[in-house]
Amino acid sequence: MHFTVLTLFPELIRDTFMTGITGRAVANGLITLDTVNIRDHAVNAYGSVDDYTYGGGAGMLMMCEPVYNAFAEAKKKPENKDCRVVYLTPVGKTFDEDTARDLSKEGSLILLCGHYEGVDERVLDEIVTDRISIGDYVLTGGELPALIVMDAVSRLIPGVLGNDESSEDESFGNGLLEYPQYTRPPKWHDREVPEILLSGDHKKVDQYRMREARRKTKELRPELYGEYIKKRGIF
Repeated sequence: MHFTVLTLFPELIRDTFMTGITGRAVANGLITLDTVNIRDHAVNAYGSVDDYTYGGGAGMLMMCEPVYNAFAEAKKKPENKDCRVVYLTPVGKTFDEDTARDLSKEGSLILLCGHYEGVDERVLDEIVTDRISIGDYVLTGGELPALIVMDAVSRLIPGVLGNDESSEDESFGNGLLEYPQYTRPPKWHDREVPEILLSGDHKKVDQYRMREARRKTKELRPELYGEYIKKRGIF
């Protein structure tokens, strides 16, 4: 997977993504990352990338030309020739595991990080293929949402997690929240690990975990549980 991020803060993207599991995946050649600084494509010597909005209103809007030129630079890379362009925005489709899986099937992605009051709609209409929101709230920029999307997509790339079963067992992998997990010691603050997990009976452990995943999902995310039973015809 190749990621290219169009941003005003490339160091934020690089410094965060190049740590932990994603950083190791880059080192192992499973993922590659480029950043394009939109400010390098400013329209004047002052480095301007934004201006007031037509019709009035608070705040500034990122202009077409710097964003488009940053995009054009990214498109010069052969791997980005036909890739999808994701704009991180509160008015986009809510990001979920299904979307992450869909994006993980791509060979490369370009992610556009807005700032201020957003980006001029004309350039969005011209270059963007997907508009994605990470939730119903507003942030100061698109860098954190881009990192969230990249992290969620990266862990679905074969080899990134080291154990490919991990992505299936964790929350949302099978449509349920993850079951509770425990480690040593077997007793802590008078709280004991469920006896079934110490039995060594893998079949019973699997059955227990499935029951707990369904219980936890039904209790904490009833709307998610409703979708789960609907898809499987379980009543």
